[in-house]
Amino acid sequence: MVRIVVYTGKGGVGKTSVAAATALLAAERGYRTIVLSTDAAHSLGDSFDRQLGPEPTEIAPNLWGQESEVFHNIDKYWGTIQEYVSSLLRWRGLDDVLAEEMSVLPGMDELASLLWIAEHHDSGKYDLIVVDAAPTGETLRLLSLPEAGRWWLERVYPIQRKIAALTGPILGRVTGMPTPSADVYNAGEALFGKLEHMHDLLANPELTSVRIVLNLERMVIKEAQRSFTYFHLYGYPTDLVICNRVLPDNAGAYFGAWREAQKRYRPLVEESFAPVPVRDAPFFDEEVVGERMLRTLGGAVFGDEDPAGFFYRGRPYTVRREGDRFVLELELPFTSREEVRLTRFADELVIAVGSWRRNLILPRILVDAETVGGGFHDHTMRIEFAAAGTAVAAQKGAG
Repeated sequence: MVRIVVYTGKGGVGKTSVAAATALLAAERGYRTIVLSTDAAHSLGDSFDRQLGPEPTEIAPNLWGQESEVFHNIDKYWGTIQEYVSSLLRWRGLDDVLAEEMSVLPGMDELASLLWIAEHHDSGKYDLIVVDAAPTGETLRLLSLPEAGRWWLERVYPIQRKIAALTGPILGRVTGMPTPSADVYNAGEALFGKLEHMHDLLANPELTSVRIVLNLERMVIKEAQRSFTYFHLYGYPTDLVICNRVLPDNAGAYFGAWREAQKRYRPLVEESFAPVPVRDAPFFDEEVVGERMLRTLGGAVFGDEDPAGFFYRGRPYTVRREGDRFVLELELPFTSREEVRLTRFADELVIAVGSWRRNLILPRILVDAETVGGGFHDHTMRIEFAAAGTAVAAQKGAG
């Protein structure tokens, strides 16, 4: 079985270093490991202090690295479709160079990078795939694409293909406009098939874990909380949170205020992500570059434990749609309904059980949704939200 670990987090938190350290540690413990960067702003090669390319490059025994490259990936996964889009743009009067550039649709380069995950999984060459993903927002947007792709492929694509088959030849003769051939449609189907396969791999809790890297700063924690909810919304399991660059107690007077702020935020991280475990990585007195420092970082996070292991299994809470409602369910073992207190502030849901408090950042689709019901059954709290337009329609009907 191939293990997949995806590291993500806000830009600048040090997720690339943590991903590289995980991969190096795993390789040294016997796993055939590849670490893949899907971030357009590459720094994975810098972490290892060596040049990496668009195809896997051997770094050390059992360890390969890869930095995706836009045009290499586009040619590999998007070539046939790009060729048609480029011909269409040239027909509209763009020169060859500009048509080539504009035929790369926004997001396709990052998306093509993610498709490497499925290819490495299917190749059988690796035991562990470590992904240094793009900053959280971009990663979430890309991971939601298979859902949109499935809808388009099932509902719009067959109709569009039939219309093109009937009208394409006539339109081409009359206007001279290039029309998509069967190869273009086949390439589209193959692309969405690969997207679906990638989604199935990343959403499989027996194969994949998402790990969130953050710094103990308010804005960073807030974004990590929101991404945590979104990963659950799309069915991607999270098994570990890593607080990076944690200052030691003897950091000195200059860093005193910073260290005190980190101490205040650390319990908030525990509360927000429980029961998913939280690990600390220290702020080192030298730059984390090269195998020696990456090995030190990996040891600080994992110690003697298996970096490819599962640190949490399960879903702390789920968000799904049921008819005209969205339902959030949260497991609260060893708890009764009378012990639970629920408060909502805009996009934040605060759940208190005795002295224990949990802060959940609601996905954007629920921020303006009205809370319309809920309950507590078998140690599971259920909260129901009206889907967009439902509450408005109900009010109009009542009036």
